[in-house]
Amino acid sequence: MSIERYLTIGDVSRRSGVAPSGLRYYESLGLITSRRTAGNQRRYERTTLRRVAFIRTASRVGLTLDEIREALATLPEARTPTAEDWTRLSRSWRPLLDARIAAIERLRDQLDSCIGCGCLSLERCMLQNPADRAAALGPGARFLEGDSPADAVRAMGDRATG
Repeated sequence: MSIERYLTIGDVSRRSGVAPSGLRYYESLGLITSRRTAGNQRRYERTTLRRVAFIRTASRVGLTLDEIREALATLPEARTPTAEDWTRLSRSWRPLLDARIAAIERLRDQLDSCIGCGCLSLERCMLQNPADRAAALGPGARFLEGDSPADAVRAMGDRATG
């Protein structure tokens, strides 16, 4: 193995800011790979630093490790990913990220008056969600998740007739 091409787990940890235990965890999930020396020590290709940076950044914006693994699986293993590879991957995430941005904006815009049911206001709750109609839409803060009071009325009607 060429010393210039491969890094130890300690090298990757220092360069990436991820603890060795985190790197081993990423490896156990298939997010990164290593080779083993004759002494069974991990050696990572330098390109692993890009993958780890990508994993950390994607995690910070709310993507799950499963989503990250699926995306990384689209990158070539036999060569260093090109700018086109990274562009293709990032474009595939655009709809998911746009949906999350919209959800965060709804939360931001409604947070002042929210508490938990969907209209999320104790004072307005009986107006927006009488008889807990939002429960027919499923668990959680239904109105924050994009459902409307009209959706709740329809769902209650569907339950009554179904």
